[in-house]
Amino acid sequence: MLLRRRHLLLAPVLLAAPAVHGQGAWPNRPVRIINPYAPGGTSDILMRFLAAGMERAFGQPFVVENRPGAGGAVGTAAAAAATPDGHTLLITNTGPLAVSVSMTPPPAYDPRRSFAYITMFGGAPILCAVKGDGPIRSMADYKAAAAVRPDAASFGSSGVGSVGHLAGMLWAREAGVELLHAPFRGAADAEQAVLGGSTTSLWNTVGAHTGGVRGGSIRGLAVTSETRISSVPDVPTIVEVGFPGAVASNWFLLAGPAGLSAEIVGRIRAHMATAMAEPAARERWANIGMVALGDPTPAEIADFVAREGTRWAPVVRAAG
Repeated sequence: MLLRRRHLLLAPVLLAAPAVHGQGAWPNRPVRIINPYAPGGTSDILMRFLAAGMERAFGQPFVVENRPGAGGAVGTAAAAAATPDGHTLLITNTGPLAVSVSMTPPPAYDPRRSFAYITMFGGAPILCAVKGDGPIRSMADYKAAAAVRPDAASFGSSGVGSVGHLAGMLWAREAGVELLHAPFRGAADAEQAVLGGSTTSLWNTVGAHTGGVRGGSIRGLAVTSETRISSVPDVPTIVEVGFPGAVASNWFLLAGPAGLSAEIVGRIRAHMATAMAEPAARERWANIGMVALGDPTPAEIADFVAREGTRWAPVVRAAG
């Protein structure tokens, strides 16, 4: 059952891979892993860390290819259209799989039919942050600024329909204020906009901005989790600051195009089970605020994605 554990560190998992025959058939050339966001975000941090181990394990280059656009839908569609021979994989998250499906027009893929799900990496809460030396120092200040006028609390995210976008709108609804959304192609662009003063704040996955929070260039006002995150322990939770209805998480998974063989899926799952149990991986996951979501099978991941699409649909409609 998915979501049966929520620890800040990924627990070691032992996954039994199916018997494999003819393992030399894959991979027989470099494997590209499409990341549907710009470099520097949590997806990028996760996959570039894991790709090095995949190269060692499988004897071919595993190259992360950033293809941002439309809140992650562009790169996710490209992966769905690829030949299912194991030489194109996809790291993606809540936005393209559970949010974009409720947008108009819908994306050029169906999360229920277009992918072979492989591994769930975990989830990460969203960070609300402002410029470190700016006048806004708390969520109370932030709400007060937004109450004056929406552009006084404008916010950047990784794109229209991203979980950061919707988390910001979810909070605004609960707070009874309006926010002006400024979509960007990735986390780095959103943070630079805050530092440069073109937007007041950002709502984005916490792991992409821990460096800025720790260094003081940006100030974390809240994380959208029920408990504090060890990577940014001084940032209060959205519950602590009085908005329990704005709890949200952005989950991450690895997939391939529909039709990917069970043999390849099994080999990658077995490798990931070992790789993610290593101390270096456990430390990396904790540092970027990842929360374990259990060790679901491919079928359980597919069911989870479908449920998440149903859950986010009314939020998408309310956000316009």
